[in-house]
Amino acid sequence: MNKSKTLLLATMLAFGTTTAYAQTAASTNAPTAQAWKYKAKRLERAEVDALLAQPDKLLVIDLRRPDELIKYGSFPVFISVQNKELEKHIAYLPRDRKILTVSNHAGRAGAAADLLTSKGFDVAGATGSEDYEKQGGTAVTHITAPTQSAAR
Repeated sequence: MNKSKTLLLATMLAFGTTTAYAQTAASTNAPTAQAWKYKAKRLERAEVDALLAQPDKLLVIDLRRPDELIKYGSFPVFISVQNKELEKHIAYLPRDRKILTVSNHAGRAGAAADLLTSKGFDVAGATGSEDYEKQGGTAVTHITAPTQSAAR
């Protein structure tokens, strides 16, 4: 092989390796690229908006910690139950509404949706508030932490 062909081949191999690495890194860092492992449906923005349009028929359960609610916001009206405590609070949840479970990227929400479905609740599906916003959703309300003087 002559010198120019060797150089061209080396350049192509280097470029291909860099591109493959970048694609692998991007896909493993993207939360939405992960395989959905839950039975509950992962809802997209339009499906969430359709549910939110009928608030008298919906219960939104946000499964995140309070600091996550402040940092990422949530839907206008929701019940806040941390994921690890959901099962012990099931008796307090109404059974006459569809349920939308929420977390940052729908992972905890998917697990909670499956749990609630197994207990006989009517679960519409799970969503991530960050994913919803990235898809153009505008219903997420960003919460501000109370000031020290207001907290006293």
